[in-house]
Amino acid sequence: MAKISPFKFLQEVRSETDKVTWPTRKETVITTIMVFVMVAVASILFTVADQIIRLLITFILQIQT
Repeated sequence: MAKISPFKFLQEVRSETDKVTWPTRKETVITTIMVFVMVAVASILFTVADQIIRLLITFILQIQT
């Protein structure tokens, strides 16, 4: 395995980061909002599914709450 000097390593890292396409501020904000919306939708979906399963189990087992 060839040894690379720290200076050469940092040069290569910098050249690779120059190749990256960074998102704009607007894209980042929109993506963040989309994530929060999807989290909210998923939490509602799982809450409804959990309540339906609870009702079915209590009906099947005839548990009085």
